[in-house]
Amino acid sequence: MYLVIGATAHFGRQAVEELVAAGAPVRALTRAPERAGLPDGVDVVRGDLTKPETLPPALAGVEAAFLVLQYGMDVAPLLAAAVQAGVRRLVLLSSGAVVPGTDQQPDVIAQYHRDVERAVEETGIEWTFLRLLFPAINSLTFAMQLQGGDVIRAPYAEAAFSAVHERDVAEVAARILTGGGHAGQAYDLTGPESLTQADQVRVLGETLGRPLTLEDLDPEPVREQMSQFMDPEFLTALFDLMAQTVGKPAPVNDLVERITGHPARGYAQWTADHRADFSS
Repeated sequence: MYLVIGATAHFGRQAVEELVAAGAPVRALTRAPERAGLPDGVDVVRGDLTKPETLPPALAGVEAAFLVLQYGMDVAPLLAAAVQAGVRRLVLLSSGAVVPGTDQQPDVIAQYHRDVERAVEETGIEWTFLRLLFPAINSLTFAMQLQGGDVIRAPYAEAAFSAVHERDVAEVAARILTGGGHAGQAYDLTGPESLTQADQVRVLGETLGRPLTLEDLDPEPVREQMSQFMDPEFLTALFDLMAQTVGKPAPVNDLVERITGHPARGYAQWTADHRADFSS
């Protein structure tokens, strides 16, 4: 049995679908099974990572688990339950902000994810980390602005990302869960190209048939406004990460192709797959 934790989130849902398509037995952990909307044949179980008593039934008979965790979540109860249940393999969705080779990280985003990675390592369970820096789904934040016209306003127009499609991440996760062979590896997954935010808006406009443009905003007022409803330390780390990519092509690798057997999907494909999200 293969368990997906965070099964109704973007990456988790796609991983469930990939496992089902592969004919693998799948269990999905969710707080609200009645609203999960997952494929037929999935063993949808009720569970909550903040309620440790709900975890043992979900982990019973599980060989491998894909962990899609909310930022800031305490993973200790989950990992203790996984050890107790005899889970053999863990695949963790982590962050490309993590600096390899050290437990002391430069910001709160990297530090949280490295702390989770270290906790996974200490379980003694076989592990693989999938590190993402700027997944393509971050572009969904553009959708609300498009309701008011063809101009998207955001800081760091020239920040460059190799945005990775969530379906590619799900395929990688499913291959590792069911096939193994990647124990002790931390993979920085990327898309097939480096695009600036301005490039991404242009590609999105081509997909939608709209003349979209990106207006570059001063980041400080944006950060100040967002800090009213988001953690300031998290925002500082996020904005610093974006600032560091300005004027620098994003790294691109072929890990998706090496693991799945096909090239990573490009950003244009992602926009086509999400056309409806920008047209409502």
